[in-house]
Amino acid sequence: MQPTRLIAHRGASGWAPEHTETAVRLAARLGADAVEPDLVATRDGVLVVRHDSELGSTTDIADRPELADRRRTQTIDGEEVAGWFVEDCTWAEVATLRARERLPRLRPLGALRDGREGVLRFTDLLAIADETGLDVVAELKHASHHAALGLPLDALLADAVAGTHWAGDGRLTVESFEEAVLHEVRDRGVEARLVYLMGEGGTAADLVGRDGASAPTYAEQRGDASLAELARRVDAISVDKAVLFDRSDGALRASDLVERARAVGLGTIAWTLRPENAFLEPEHRLGEHPAAWGDWTTEWRMLASLGLEAVFADHPDLWRRLEA
Repeated sequence: MQPTRLIAHRGASGWAPEHTETAVRLAARLGADAVEPDLVATRDGVLVVRHDSELGSTTDIADRPELADRRRTQTIDGEEVAGWFVEDCTWAEVATLRARERLPRLRPLGALRDGREGVLRFTDLLAIADETGLDVVAELKHASHHAALGLPLDALLADAVAGTHWAGDGRLTVESFEEAVLHEVRDRGVEARLVYLMGEGGTAADLVGRDGASAPTYAEQRGDASLAELARRVDAISVDKAVLFDRSDGALRASDLVERARAVGLGTIAWTLRPENAFLEPEHRLGEHPAAWGDWTTEWRMLASLGLEAVFADHPDLWRRLEA
């Protein structure tokens, strides 16, 4: 069995604001094998590295009077969201913004770096990955939403890597909560590893758009027959770590998902490993403060024993410490 690969979730985002150059370079120094950027598109078709289409939670856009009129409410993947959206701004405008810690109450250390760095483009991140030796696991966010705006993420990603080694040397993985866009990337000649992201609950937006209320949920897609079908189309599934635990007999133990996926030839990736109580299973929390670190070592060791293809972690050094 191959060792579990370590993917720095938006960089070393437990120590610095996510998706910043500092977070990416720190991830390499702390032993990550790869970095995971989330990709969204500006109005003029530039792929930028941000957690979501809404910019207010990760930048200082709310403090920019020149962009105040961009604030609005819209529905993305069935959910109403209010704020400032990347697709309403040009790259020139986004380039003026400064990054902020997305979870300041849980991660005040990261918040100390608010305003020090700007927003990266995908091409900027690829250049840093080249310098540091990191592989890249790129998540295409809200693919159907972007396509409806005339900003197809598959085409923008293919353009970004065209003529570079990233288009075919095995160091690029593309993932999404919508399977269709993964195949569109491959159809554009990008020889990336394809990973299907699956939430604990909910349904893929592309399947809802196609099948409506009859679309299979992510939970249904984790059934044996569906996993076998997925294995013919993608290389791995990437799941909320919550589905890797089972309490059916009253005690917390590992579920059988990794074993069932492996049986049909699918790798399994888990997200997101974080040490704070807010993100741990209830059995592993210590005290009541959400920002306090709980018994993360017990939880992560349970996951490490499963033979996962990879894990996403905000603190890459903690995973390496666990392996030592």
